[in-house]
Amino acid sequence: MGHREDLLEGAKRCLLAKGFVRTTARDIVKESGTNLASIGYHYGSKDALLAQAYVSLVEGMGDAFDGDGTVDAAAPGSLERFERVWANIIATMKDPGSVWRLSMEVLAMGDRLPEVRAHLATAQREAGRGLVPLMMGGREEDVSDATADTLGSFYVTLMTGLIAQWTFDPGSAPDAERLTVGLRQVVEAAASAEGGASTGGAP
Repeated sequence: MGHREDLLEGAKRCLLAKGFVRTTARDIVKESGTNLASIGYHYGSKDALLAQAYVSLVEGMGDAFDGDGTVDAAAPGSLERFERVWANIIATMKDPGSVWRLSMEVLAMGDRLPEVRAHLATAQREAGRGLVPLMMGGREEDVSDATADTLGSFYVTLMTGLIAQWTFDPGSAPDAERLTVGLRQVVEAAASAEGGASTGGAP
């Protein structure tokens, strides 16, 4: 590997071992066998490198999200598929050393990590764009910006809430079945309300 790839892999190992705040540029250099100047040359700053390393860690979990293809056995957009995808995602949150604890570090200590937070905020749309095909089928490259900013944003918001709950109170955090029951209740209530409105509220 070249220095760019070495730095990224070293930063990923540092993140998993120390988190964002405690990882220094010298830690990354030592772990990657590179030099301080190469961080600025390839990534601009340590924080930009750490943000990219985190995104890369999350992207590496793609196979876990789709259950090695088992999600595709359920119809796109169905409640069954919704439950299967979230069961796979939640499974990645149960380990105390999960990569998702890094998200909570950014949320809790964002003022100390302004550049990391800025880079990860920019990556939110792409995260949503990646979740849409998991739930709805199709290809990530075909997901429009409008869909990424609405449906994708919904999924990212749900995921952020799950990460928080599984990090702080795993004993009461919802599983995929409870999430699906809740979604079914929302859908049924919305359908009932729309049906009542279309008939002028007639019994």
